[in-house]
Amino acid sequence: MIVTMSQPAGNPSVESRIAEELGVAERQVRAAVELLDGGATVPFVARYRKEATGALDDAQLRTLEERLRYLRELEDRRAAILESVASQGKLDDELKARILAADSKARLEDIYLPFKPKRRTKAQIAREAGLEPLADALLADPSVEPLAAAAAYADADKGVADAAAALEGARAILTERFGEDADLIGELRERMWTRGRLVAKVREGKEEAGAKFADYFDFAEPFTELPSHRVLAMLRGEKEEVLDLVLEPEEPSAAPGPSTYEQAIARRFGIADRGRPADKWLADTVRWAWRTRVLVHLGIDLRLRLRQAAEDEAVRVFAANLRDLLLAAPAGTRATMGLDPGFRTGVKVAVVDATGKVAATETIYPHVPRNQWDASLATLARLAREHGVELVAIGNGTASRETDRLATDLIARHPELKLTKVMVSEAGASVYSASAFASQELPDLDVSLRGAVSIARRLQDPLAELVKIDPKSIGVGQYQHDLPEVKLSRSLDAVVEDCVNGVGVDVNTASTPLLARVSGISTGLAENIVAHRDANGPFRSRKALKDVPRLGPKAYEQCAGFLRIRGGDDPLDASSVHPEAYPVVRTIAKAAKGGDVAALIGDTATLRSLRPQDFVSDAFGLPTVSDILRELEKPGRDPRPAFRTAAFKEGVEKIGDLTPGMILEGVVTNVAAFGAFVDVGVHQDGLVHVSAMSRTFVKDPRDVVKPGDIVRVKVLDVDIPRKRISLTLRLDDEAAPAAGSSPDRAGRRGAGGNGGGGTPRQRRGEQRGGRGNRESREPAPANAAMADALRRAGLLGPQR
Repeated sequence: MIVTMSQPAGNPSVESRIAEELGVAERQVRAAVELLDGGATVPFVARYRKEATGALDDAQLRTLEERLRYLRELEDRRAAILESVASQGKLDDELKARILAADSKARLEDIYLPFKPKRRTKAQIAREAGLEPLADALLADPSVEPLAAAAAYADADKGVADAAAALEGARAILTERFGEDADLIGELRERMWTRGRLVAKVREGKEEAGAKFADYFDFAEPFTELPSHRVLAMLRGEKEEVLDLVLEPEEPSAAPGPSTYEQAIARRFGIADRGRPADKWLADTVRWAWRTRVLVHLGIDLRLRLRQAAEDEAVRVFAANLRDLLLAAPAGTRATMGLDPGFRTGVKVAVVDATGKVAATETIYPHVPRNQWDASLATLARLAREHGVELVAIGNGTASRETDRLATDLIARHPELKLTKVMVSEAGASVYSASAFASQELPDLDVSLRGAVSIARRLQDPLAELVKIDPKSIGVGQYQHDLPEVKLSRSLDAVVEDCVNGVGVDVNTASTPLLARVSGISTGLAENIVAHRDANGPFRSRKALKDVPRLGPKAYEQCAGFLRIRGGDDPLDASSVHPEAYPVVRTIAKAAKGGDVAALIGDTATLRSLRPQDFVSDAFGLPTVSDILRELEKPGRDPRPAFRTAAFKEGVEKIGDLTPGMILEGVVTNVAAFGAFVDVGVHQDGLVHVSAMSRTFVKDPRDVVKPGDIVRVKVLDVDIPRKRISLTLRLDDEAAPAAGSSPDRAGRRGAGGNGGGGTPRQRRGEQRGGRGNRESREPAPANAAMADALRRAGLLGPQR
């Protein structure tokens, strides 16, 4: 736990700053901070401590948690700076007040810059040579003739050979002074942020090798208008030595004379050209300071600011997509057959029962080169009949459409089996198959068959299965490999924690990875719960959890409300009502049903006739009682949507089968800042650009669609050479001419891009579970009309 340092008089506390930012009372923030510092998790605080926090929700608490971390780091840095400056004997009251008043890390570092220990600079050497009085004199009185004044400071013993050397030293002193003025630097930084632009140029000879960055070969855009994906694309292009990036402080001006930045520096230090002897020397010093020091410093700052803003947005997009994927509709407890498609290596088959336990595995070879179609159908029919299979989950990798045809034939030949087939994203399945947990969970299965098991289980319950995989390997991110590991992991872990606890976990069926995501439960404790369950049988009550080794009172308090025990000794154990609130339920049951809790549960009419305020006490306030009454109506209800399936169009199996104007059903696989990727069953996701999502302006594509959504789309254009499919959600949009795209046009625009090349299985090697290499750059359009549309939408730079 980090303790907040005490605030000086007149300065807002960390809690008050967060309260102001969130628009809530300081007491709410203070209560939340105390709970979080005490080891409580965000899901626990959001759900079971509403009275203390004034009902702050999980989103507010996550923001609070992030801001608390930042502001405490700021306070730690402030303390270190105060100590450093004080140790130099330079901390006067005015400087201390400025340090204490700094409200951001950037401002704090600006103030500290003149006092920051550094290697000996030219300015320090000049001061040691006694040249500071010369610099001060010329700045204070420009009527002094520089060379004449400098002659008096020439001293070979001090390393000042002549008047020119003295003036050079004086210039170094003033350059450092200009560059370390905190107020000036802060003003110029904001000026450059609002007026500047990022310029990209292709490096000579890199046009062909870096074709995927073709949109940035001659590109410029204001900092404030750059979307995150574009910033990250250009930074990657620079990293791959394809692009050169320059941060220009403003649009180039044809007007002669000093820039607005040089003018600002001059004004700050009272420098003006009035024809006095030192005016030109001072103006030259300002220009020198701006170009060699201030601009360099601001460029570093703004590059960092651009990167951080882009990373924050990319992390937000990734987290939002991950949340949608984890909370996708579960098929439920139904026996399922998982098919992991393949050609030469065969189709791996795994049957899991309603609880996800592996019942049977096989490998069949229906496709080339063996073509054992009828034998494969016989095997699948036998397995389905023997194990009561209801659902067939087909991985969407290589040979997925061919395997989908096999399942279609199976259903047609055996209608008595009443099977339903579903295409399932296999992103991350190979990562799971090779993981240590998969080896522990399925020790007797070959790695290749584990993937089929994962595919089947993720149809039954996406959340329970996907928590076994590193979130970064699920492949719903944007430029995820360019993002800071700590920032990304922290955000994604928070999403997984919120999703798992929001749904709740059946303690008698949950895996160790799933239990480890429950509030208050570590991986070690999850292993102990599973071991206790295996040794002693299913838990009959939540109280029995206290018998698990190392599950103490604090852990029990945090986890109990999120763990479900179905068919146990107490019907409340299957609900999200926390055990600490059971007395409230019994009081309600006594008043409404003569004490019969079981009769009260699910009795909507009775529950809705009760007044929550009648059951409020000192221990449990109105928010908690209201939550309890809602929960008792549908105890343990799953907040996820109902299960639906998409139907891919028959005969459309590869990108060459697509024609402009075709209307298809598909599944949204990923949502980026510039649009959504949709799987229409051709091994290559199509892009619905944000401008083709609605007739009204769409700021965030996630306002329209989310990963897992089933949508109807129209094909606008197909670029087969570059494997790009342009789609629209507006079914009355006009498609491109059916002639399609030519290789020549594709060559002019450059290859690669968000659609990616190769099969999903091949691309998993590149992106660890993603559907396509969507990170290299934003998508280039397949035709001129689409290019114009994307350019108007701001996705592409100006036409060259």
